[in-house]
This record gives sequence, C-alpha cells and structure tokens, in this order.
Amino acid sequence: MSEKVRYSDAELEEFQAIITEKLNMAKRDYELLKETVMNTGGNDIIDTSPTFKVLEEGAATLSKEEAGRMAQRQMKFIRSLQAALIRIENKTYGICRETGKLIPKERLRAVPHATLTIEAKQAQK
Repeated sequence: MSEKVRYSDAELEEFQAIITEKLNMAKRDYELLKETVMNTGGNDIIDTSPTFKVLEEGAATLSKEEAGRMAQRQMKFIRSLQAALIRIENKTYGICRETGKLIPKERLRAVPHATLTIEAKQAQK
C-alpha cells in the first residue's frame, strides 16, 4: 500500500474547525492585550495618592511592556493560524515543509499551525 501524501477533505475539515476555534480565541485574547497596552479600560494612576504615584507608574509601565510583548506573540500566533487555513484551502495542510511527509494528526491537533514533523524540527536544532 502506498504512503498517504495528503489528508482527505474530511480530515481537512476537522483541522479547519480546530484552527477556526483557536483563531477566534486568539483574536479575543489579542484584543484584551491591546486594550491593556492602550489602557482603554480606564484604570489609571490619575486618581491615586502622589506618594504612590511613582511606584505605580513604574509598575504600570512594566505591565504595559509585558502586555505589548504578549500582544506581539499573539499576533504572530494569529498569522500562523491564518496561514494554516490557507494551506487547508490549497490542500497542502499537514505536509512537512522539510521532508514532504505527512505530519501526524496528534501533532496537528496539539499544534495546528505546525509545518514540520517532530523529526524535522529536532533536526533543525
């Protein structure tokens, strides 16, 4: 029996549902992080005592910087998921970009935007 070269349309639909759900959650998380960075929630240090203002400004700056980094990572994740959806449309989803072999379903369920098999990823190190 010959080795399977791509996932079936039914399997691709399953992966598409997983990716779409993760993409929706990722977008919600990104919006929350963006609000934190832009301080649209309205919780600021304006109404606090001057004694604690300097300490709170420093903590707020660190918090915003961390939220900014997290937002950047989240946007990268969103782009990766969107690219996975395009690969599904092109019927190239789940094919390792290094070896050309199918990435195991278990890996794709855990990391739906994966483009490498575990072996290919370990070989890169």
